[in-house]
Amino acid sequence: MIHLVIADDHPVVREGLKRIIAECPDMIVVGEAVDGDGVLGVLAGAAVDVLLLDVSMPGPGFLETMRRLRSELPDLHILVLSIHSEDQYAVRALRSGADGYLTKDHSPDELAAAVRRVYRGGKYVSESLAERLAMDLRADRVTQPHQHLSEREYQVLCKLGAGKTVAEVSSELGLSPKTVSTYRTRVCSKMGLQSSTELIRYVVENGLVE
Repeated sequence: MIHLVIADDHPVVREGLKRIIAECPDMIVVGEAVDGDGVLGVLAGAAVDVLLLDVSMPGPGFLETMRRLRSELPDLHILVLSIHSEDQYAVRALRSGADGYLTKDHSPDELAAAVRRVYRGGKYVSESLAERLAMDLRADRVTQPHQHLSEREYQVLCKLGAGKTVAEVSSELGLSPKTVSTYRTRVCSKMGLQSSTELIRYVVENGLVE
């Protein structure tokens, strides 16, 4: 039996995942978490094989959560689930130690297959992502400016690039408006962007809009 914990801040998503898993005779949900801070607490209280982890939960950033998980529970299998396209977060997730990445628009059968794959110690990625990762191995590949941003800087970039205000980004990420503005300045400096218009254009042209 595969014991799973679901970490997602949306009740509807958690209920949907639980219904899918309930249809799998070899799987059972043994815990739930609604934010990054709660994940470790839930995992400490149960024997868990696979963690289904959302990218965009409240609390510590995704990379910080992954760092803590890999430090304290190195044998845990982690399958990242996200509404974000593979272009946005998949490579970051895998490089941070995730065992697989699956967008939430995949079928229940694909979710079950991904869980079983990572449970057996394998890696799960879609065919298109596998091709992209293979291209990343090319020695002459030129990285894009946004690939050098921290996770939080990248989140701010995508949200501002989608036309959201500093106040809206502040509310969604749980940061103060001043902190969001600081991240914006840092992002523009790192990427050589001179204005909000250039920032939005970059996000749109590179398919980073949420």
